Amino acid sequence: MSSLPAIRWHRPLLWLAVAMAVVAAGALVGLVVDPRTLTGAPLWAKPLKFALSVGIYAVTLSWLIGLLPAAQARSRRLAWWAGTVAAVFLVVEMVIIVGAAAAGLTSHFNVSTGFHAALWSVMAASIVTVWVAAVPIALLLFRADLGDPGRALAIRSGLLIALVGMGLAFLMTGPTAAQLDDYQGIVGAHTVGVADGGPSLPLLGWSTVAGDLRIPHFVGMHALQVLPLAALLLEALARRMPALARPLARRGILRALVGLYLGVLALVTGQALAGQSIVQPNALVLAIAAALVAVTAGAITRTLLRESRRVRG
Repeated sequence: MSSLPAIRWHRPLLWLAVAMAVVAAGALVGLVVDPRTLTGAPLWAKPLKFALSVGIYAVTLSWLIGLLPAAQARSRRLAWWAGTVAAVFLVVEMVIIVGAAAAGLTSHFNVSTGFHAALWSVMAASIVTVWVAAVPIALLLFRADLGDPGRALAIRSGLLIALVGMGLAFLMTGPTAAQLDDYQGIVGAHTVGVADGGPSLPLLGWSTVAGDLRIPHFVGMHALQVLPLAALLLEALARRMPALARPLARRGILRALVGLYLGVLALVTGQALAGQSIVQPNALVLAIAAALVAVTAGAITRTLLRESRRVRG
């Protein structure tokens, strides 16, 4: 089992993560002292969620850039600039989100005035830039030697799925039928089938009565953390479980987990687009979910049994 390579963290992204910790702390204070709500949710819930999400993304991307071999100076330089561009435009995004909350206004989808439309356009351009900046980093990591094959699979798959998850956000930006019929200065929505602001899960804000496109966006983006963490967990377990000792065995398990993750992402995307709440799955969704779990469990079990027989000789 190959050890983790020495990491040279991307400092601008780490500083962004520190700043997001400060913003999150401030948003928590806002939740306590500011009783105002916006579209049915506490006013400071959105800055808190975005600060946490951006902070986690920044730390993860900083780590991934640091995995590029030191000998590949040109690649590291390109990745450094891509990471720095991402950090700058994530700051732009957060400044608008926090500023809008402080003013008691919605930041997303707000085109009620020329000024608000301009801010929304800046936000859209910023997040597109962040997405584009992640592409060369992903390509460089596909070319780099990441050591352990299971870890490499998890990192590369996590990056690709995260790019898809980020792209799914654009499903929220088109006008709904209700907005076309009765324009109120808002174009775009998180929910499918009802207007934003209805009953929702605490803190997450996901609708409990309709489809919510934030769910596949969230699930897709966080493949960037979930899959590499799964790889690192398997590497840790390999020290105690001989069946996991071979890198190819761990890669086989991770292939099954990547397949499961893709299946779940497709399922929650379809569920949201169909206008169905995550907490009210129909029989078809439950059946597909059960099939995904069963197939994944079967694949993992086969791998473990095969490796156990190999160990026993």
